Amino acid sequence: MSRADPRHGALVLFSGGQDSTVCLAWALSRFERVETLGFDYGQRHRVELDCRPVVRRELAALDPGWAARLGDDHLLDLALLGQIADTALTREREIALQADGLPNTFVPGRNLLFLTFAAALAYRRGLPVLVGGMCETDYSGYPDCRDNTLKAMQVALSLGLDTPLTVETPLMFLDKADTWALADALGGAALNELVAEHTHTCYLGERGLRHAWGYGCGTCPACTLRAAGHAAWQARA
Repeated sequence: MSRADPRHGALVLFSGGQDSTVCLAWALSRFERVETLGFDYGQRHRVELDCRPVVRRELAALDPGWAARLGDDHLLDLALLGQIADTALTREREIALQADGLPNTFVPGRNLLFLTFAAALAYRRGLPVLVGGMCETDYSGYPDCRDNTLKAMQVALSLGLDTPLTVETPLMFLDKADTWALADALGGAALNELVAEHTHTCYLGERGLRHAWGYGCGTCPACTLRAAGHAAWQARA
């Protein structure tokens, strides 16, 4: 585990899913004070919000140092985003590719809004680092998950707030197998079991079917990526 930086605190964009949970563990291993932020935007898989407090509690139980560094949790109501986003993540509809090549699970502007609200909260809380689970390696092609987008947001937010703000994306160039491996490096088998048992990724909100990699329908894009990554990680062992 890396030594925590006593000078800095971080705000983790924490959905209750696999990626943001690994990012939270990553932040807890590096920063002296870590707070979390979630968003309720009318997502179809709103069950992920129910997972958030459980994951926070279980993470704190894994390591006394993490427990000491884990600060307040925040949940923002972004229902307006759900009202204007006509997507398969905010409506009951079949998941499919759109004419532009993106899946209809893409919520336009979601991460841009998330980061803007996160930056405003971080400014008020005195936290100079934002941590997000965005990734452009194993992902669905969302343009607001790409490294160039996040770098541009970091510049815009820092200028707009007139204070340096760093956007950290520790998973940006990792595939899902690497993400399982990173969790193992951060917290061993206990952290990966926590990820499998308590986090939620499935776009359909399925919590009844338990697989080796966790709960989910097993067929939506999120489940497919997570399952394939878990199998690839285990094959490396």
